[in-house]
Amino acid sequence: MKLPKGLGNMGNIGALMKQAQDAMQKMQQLEEELKTIEVDTDRLGVKVRFSAAGELLSIQLDPEIVDPNDIESLEDGILLAIREGQSKAAELKQAKTQEITGNLNLP
Repeated sequence: MKLPKGLGNMGNIGALMKQAQDAMQKMQQLEEELKTIEVDTDRLGVKVRFSAAGELLSIQLDPEIVDPNDIESLEDGILLAIREGQSKAAELKQAKTQEITGNLNLP
């Protein structure tokens, strides 16, 4: 079989396809695993928990930060905690994904 121009140096296509299939299977397993891994953050008395898949699991407020005269600070704390939790979840997902895709020997 003659390969299209530029693909002649790819070596064994069958091995490459097998490697890609293995990676896809591992990615599916990773997606399930990420649902069970949790990351926590605490910002300004607001604690949030996310799954590594990015799902917001819980929010807890320290009763001392609840001031009816300062709702803006509470809102800021919630926003900061959610953003940090999302960031931690995304970083963990990226690292786990890199463990799988970093092993692919693509041209």
